Amino acid sequence: MANCSNNRPCPCTYRCPRHGKCCECVAHHRDNDEGVPGCFFSPEAEATYDRSIEALCRDRGILL
Repeated sequence: MANCSNNRPCPCTYRCPRHGKCCECVAHHRDNDEGVPGCFFSPEAEATYDRSIEALCRDRGILL
Protein backbone atom coordinates (compact mmCIF):
# COMPACT_ATOMS: atom_id res chain seq x y z
CA MET A 1 0.00 0.00 0.00
CA ALA A 2 1.17 3.51 -0.76
CA ASN A 3 2.28 5.82 2.02
CA CYS A 4 -0.75 7.21 3.84
CA SER A 5 -0.22 10.79 4.92
CA ASN A 6 -3.81 12.04 4.87
CA ASN A 7 -4.57 12.48 8.55
CA ARG A 8 -7.69 14.36 9.60
CA PRO A 9 -10.13 14.66 12.48
CA CYS A 10 -12.33 11.57 12.41
CA PRO A 11 -15.91 11.24 13.73
CA CYS A 12 -15.58 7.48 14.19
CA THR A 13 -15.94 6.55 17.88
CA TYR A 14 -13.96 3.31 17.54
CA ARG A 15 -10.32 3.81 18.50
CA CYS A 16 -7.88 1.82 16.39
CA PRO A 17 -4.39 2.23 14.89
CA ARG A 18 -5.96 3.64 11.70
CA HIS A 19 -8.02 6.34 13.46
CA GLY A 20 -7.81 9.51 11.36
CA LYS A 21 -5.71 7.83 8.64
CA CYS A 22 -8.31 7.80 5.88
CA CYS A 23 -6.62 5.71 3.20
CA GLU A 24 -5.52 3.04 5.70
CA CYS A 25 -9.00 2.91 7.21
CA VAL A 26 -10.81 2.62 3.88
CA ALA A 27 -8.41 -0.10 2.69
CA HIS A 28 -8.82 -2.04 5.95
CA HIS A 29 -12.63 -1.99 5.76
CA ARG A 30 -12.56 -2.92 2.06
CA ASP A 31 -10.10 -5.77 2.52
CA ASN A 32 -12.06 -7.20 5.47
CA ASP A 33 -15.53 -6.75 3.95
CA GLU A 34 -16.57 -4.63 6.95
CA GLY A 35 -18.90 -2.16 5.28
CA VAL A 36 -18.48 1.59 5.09
CA PRO A 37 -16.00 3.13 7.56
CA GLY A 38 -17.52 5.26 10.31
CA CYS A 39 -15.69 8.35 9.09
CA PHE A 40 -18.00 8.55 6.05
CA PHE A 41 -21.01 9.23 8.32
CA SER A 42 -22.18 12.26 10.24
CA PRO A 43 -21.46 11.98 13.97
CA GLU A 44 -25.14 11.24 14.64
CA ALA A 45 -25.34 8.43 12.08
CA GLU A 46 -21.94 7.04 13.09
CA ALA A 47 -23.28 6.59 16.63
CA THR A 48 -25.83 4.04 15.34
CA TYR A 49 -23.00 1.67 14.25
CA ASP A 50 -24.97 0.80 11.10
CA ARG A 51 -22.20 0.70 8.48
CA SER A 52 -24.35 -0.33 5.54
CA ILE A 53 -24.55 1.47 2.19
CA GLU A 54 -28.25 2.00 2.91
CA ALA A 55 -27.44 3.77 6.18
CA LEU A 56 -24.88 5.96 4.43
CA CYS A 57 -27.45 6.93 1.78
CA ARG A 58 -30.03 7.78 4.46
CA ASP A 59 -27.44 9.85 6.32
CA ARG A 60 -26.54 11.77 3.16
CA GLY A 61 -30.15 12.15 1.97
CA ILE A 62 -29.69 9.94 -1.07
CA LEU A 63 -32.76 8.01 -2.23
CA LEU A 64 -32.18 4.43 -3.35
